[in-house]
Amino acid sequence: MLETLGTLVYEPWIYGLIVLSVLLDVFLPLLPSGILLVTAATAATAELATGPGAHLPEALVLLLCAATASVLGDFAAFSLARYGGRRFADAVARSHQLTSAQQRLGGVLARGGGPLVLLARFAPAGRSVMSFAAAAARRRTRDFLPWSATAGLLWATYSVGLGYFGGRLFGVTWGGTALSLAALTAAGLLAAHLLRRRPTASTS
Repeated sequence: MLETLGTLVYEPWIYGLIVLSVLLDVFLPLLPSGILLVTAATAATAELATGPGAHLPEALVLLLCAATASVLGDFAAFSLARYGGRRFADAVARSHQLTSAQQRLGGVLARGGGPLVLLARFAPAGRSVMSFAAAAARRRTRDFLPWSATAGLLWATYSVGLGYFGGRLFGVTWGGTALSLAALTAAGLLAAHLLRRRPTASTS
């Protein structure tokens, strides 16, 4: 089935779906944008030619689409949190996942610098909290966006790389895809763990 999905990387709508998913998951963290991106990158290797760079252009397009959508979504969330007023804050408060993540990570990110933005991009719901916490801390847009862009590029490179090279190494199978997704999940759990430890490290 994944081999059949490989033909989708030639269809423009799959890129639009990825852009939309990555763009919106800053507001709806339950959207499986990472899963979609890794799976699409794996499927891009389904009809590999003999050369080592086969289907690399499709993987690069996936990477650029995901990274661009990530930055645009971060900027939208940052702008709405900073200028959207109380109504937007109330809407965020109704999300249990965002509220929980805000309690765990918000203070850390508000006090921390740019490198924490990179780490938070990999943590579950960390991207959302990162954007909202930066706005709450009154960070300047010109200070926030470069770190957001770097974080989005790193996340997209890691996700697409997992799918692309996983497909090359393990074949285009659901088992190989599961290994790539496990590596993506492990990176998220590690990032969340490191962020939660930050307050303790700062007080020692």
